[in-house]
Amino acid sequence: MSRPNIKIDLPRLSGELELLARLSDAEPPAVTRILFTEPDLQARAFFRGLFADAGLVVREDPAGNLFARWIGSEPNWPALGTGSHTDAIPFSGMYDGTVGVLGGLEAIRALQRSGWKPRRSIELLLFTSEEPTRFGIGCIGSRLLSGSLSPESAAVLKDNIGATFDEVRRRAGCSGELSAVQLREGSYAAFVELHIEQGPLLEQEGIPIGAVTAIAAPAALRVRLEGEGGHAGAVLMPQRKDALCAAAEIVLAVEKAARDSGRLDTVATTGICQVHPGACNSIPSRVILEIDIRDTDLAARDRAVELVRQAVAQGAARRGLDAGVERINADPPATADPAIVNAIQFACRELNLACKMMVSRAYHDSLFMARLCLTGMIFIPCRAGVSHRPDEYSSPDAIGRGVEVLALTLAELDRAE
Repeated sequence: MSRPNIKIDLPRLSGELELLARLSDAEPPAVTRILFTEPDLQARAFFRGLFADAGLVVREDPAGNLFARWIGSEPNWPALGTGSHTDAIPFSGMYDGTVGVLGGLEAIRALQRSGWKPRRSIELLLFTSEEPTRFGIGCIGSRLLSGSLSPESAAVLKDNIGATFDEVRRRAGCSGELSAVQLREGSYAAFVELHIEQGPLLEQEGIPIGAVTAIAAPAALRVRLEGEGGHAGAVLMPQRKDALCAAAEIVLAVEKAARDSGRLDTVATTGICQVHPGACNSIPSRVILEIDIRDTDLAARDRAVELVRQAVAQGAARRGLDAGVERINADPPATADPAIVNAIQFACRELNLACKMMVSRAYHDSLFMARLCLTGMIFIPCRAGVSHRPDEYSSPDAIGRGVEVLALTLAELDRAE
């Protein structure tokens, strides 16, 4: 079977990215698109129209995952999957996730225009809530699809006003039971996600394509510290049980756990610090910290988590505080399948593009799709490695090259028995 003659319609793809970016609760160039809010629902309608125009068969599951299938000549064979997410954290950019959905669609359209006919069906997935913004946990859709999150646990997740995931998704028109979301074994032969790197390496090294070999294992902790409040002028220093001072020590311990790990891939971040009562003349009586710790090596990640737990216990004891550590989630890393990495490398050779083997320190829906099928990721450069900011940017040419590689990767995987 000859290689498809892929031609990417960059003006159309760039225009679709711009149109999608306008479906937002933030003023341009920022993008805010939270799960099941009006901009998210508008985006879903936008995609339904694009999928229909491409002649794809569309379905939506009870969690709101959207599937758009190009039916192959062997429709009963496990399909090839691609896709990503389109929800966006507050005041972020227009390329994170969206390049994988609109780029996946353009890869399918380019293959269609070339006259190439797939044996396996090719399915484009738009995952529900990759970002943790609304319900405090990321990748809700792919976790449910892979069985990594139980329907019962997903149903009772609450947003910041107390609405449950089950209530919100039903109001958004997602009918049916969450127990029906998990995919059966063998639904996909392989899954390949196209994504901006969200780091600087490809741009710094002048390499157009990254083939991801592993996805980091994330763990999220919520730390509760209970001290004693009081008037900032009336309580003397020897009598204080200041929860924020203890929190400050823990934040530094989080940083130290990653810096002292001996591994470049160990990263740790304290991203949330909620202080009560939050007045400058009142001693902080309660603090909530939320901490993210990641590594591509599970044992190294867990060692860092244990060091943070020890720091919380020791700091609380030293200052006479009550403390607790809740594990929000702790997921294992994923390794890209060699067959998919080889297919990406083959596509790059066919297109005369350099390709870098690299790990993903950010986690993606692919982390959970790897529990269902062979999985891989294609990275493209983004300017200065910036992501989750309004100035996030990937050039049309970079996106176009990524889509070409994705299209040829899917075609090569379709050749495999």
